[in-house]
Amino acid sequence: MMDKPLFETTVVNNEGVDGVAYVDEPTGLRVITSSPTTQAPGTNPEELFGLAITTCLNATIQSLLKARGASNKSQVTSNIQLKREQNGIGFYFNVDIYASIENLSLEEATQIILSAEKRCPVSKLTKGAETLTIHTVDYKDTHE
Repeated sequence: MMDKPLFETTVVNNEGVDGVAYVDEPTGLRVITSSPTTQAPGTNPEELFGLAITTCLNATIQSLLKARGASNKSQVTSNIQLKREQNGIGFYFNVDIYASIENLSLEEATQIILSAEKRCPVSKLTKGAETLTIHTVDYKDTHE
C-alpha cells in the first residue's frame, strides 16, 4: 500500500529565471522571477530557497517546542549568497541560517535546533550540503 501524501502540488517554470513561475494546484499562485544580478522586478531562486528553509525550519522548531509544552518564540533568518565556482564554471549558493529561541540558553536552543534540522523536510533535502551552515544565536525579537 502506497503512502498517501499529506500535501501535493505542482510547480511549473517554463521561462527560467526571467519570467513567471507558478503553482498549478491547489493555489494557482503566480510569481514573477528575475535574475538576482539585474534590477528587474521579481523574485529569484535565492529568495525562494530562503523562504522555504526559514519557514520549514522555524515551523519544525515550533512543533518541537509545542511537543515539550513550551510556548517560546523562535526565529530563523537566512543569508544566501550566489557565488561563482572557483573554476569559473557554474554557480552555487552559500547559505548561513541563524536560528534562535526565546528564553533558552544557547546550549538548550542548539539541542532543539539540531533536532529540528534533522526533522525539517527542507533541511533533509540539503543534508550534507557543504555550503549550508546553521548557527544558533541569541534570540532578539525583530518585531518590537
